[in-house]
Amino acid sequence: MSEKFEMSMMSELKFFLGLQIKQTKEGTFVSQTKYTKDLFKKFNMQECKGMSTPMPTSGHLDLTKDGEPVDQKVYRSMIGSLLYLCASRPDIMLSMCMCAWYQAAPKECHLKAVKRIVRYLIHTPNFGIWYPKRSSFDLVGYSDSDYAGDKVDRKSTSGTCQFLGRSLVSWSSKKQNSVSLSTAEAEYIAAGSCCAQLLWMPKLLKIMGLMWNMFHCFVTMKVLLRLLTIPCNILELSILKFVIISFEIMLLRVTLILSMFAPISN
Repeated sequence: MSEKFEMSMMSELKFFLGLQIKQTKEGTFVSQTKYTKDLFKKFNMQECKGMSTPMPTSGHLDLTKDGEPVDQKVYRSMIGSLLYLCASRPDIMLSMCMCAWYQAAPKECHLKAVKRIVRYLIHTPNFGIWYPKRSSFDLVGYSDSDYAGDKVDRKSTSGTCQFLGRSLVSWSSKKQNSVSLSTAEAEYIAAGSCCAQLLWMPKLLKIMGLMWNMFHCFVTMKVLLRLLTIPCNILELSILKFVIISFEIMLLRVTLILSMFAPISN
């Protein structure tokens, strides 16, 4: 990089904007352990008992708009601090995004959910992201959705992550813009978001001098298999029609974009 860009190297990179970077012969580990422990002191929770999960296994079913209001400044401060921690902790992304929806008028149940995330961090303060060396450069994406998981408006949440070889390079958790009428619809919206990210990444890699002819996107589609293997009623046929149309649109977009990056033979 020093041949193309003007840069100065003082020593081996160890800290950068709150990120702790440990480089070894096997790879690079990125974490925010110091930032995490400072966060416990900031909110006076260093003596709290840890939790093994950032949210209940059944989801945040108690996150409603009802209940006693809490201090908005404290709640927003906790949300902001935890959101920055998501730079190296994708395991709290879903629960953090759920809690961030209620910053305008937080209630006791919302603050309780945020404190559970902090207690999970107390249990796992040293977690981070591992980037191994000598791994392949396959571009792979995964998507999933939480069908009608929001108790207030019944919208689904899309979850996606993208790997470059064995290295996690991008991830997201976002509430879908509209209410899905089926699990298949929610899954395809999530798959579309994953593909959109995968279609953008080759553009960035092309600038770096790397070319990709294909990528892989893995989607959970149990509902689609059910629709294809059992007799369908009128409702299921309408859902299946939506699934097929969505698949054709996604396939067309992927084909068009990949053709832009295909190698040109002389």
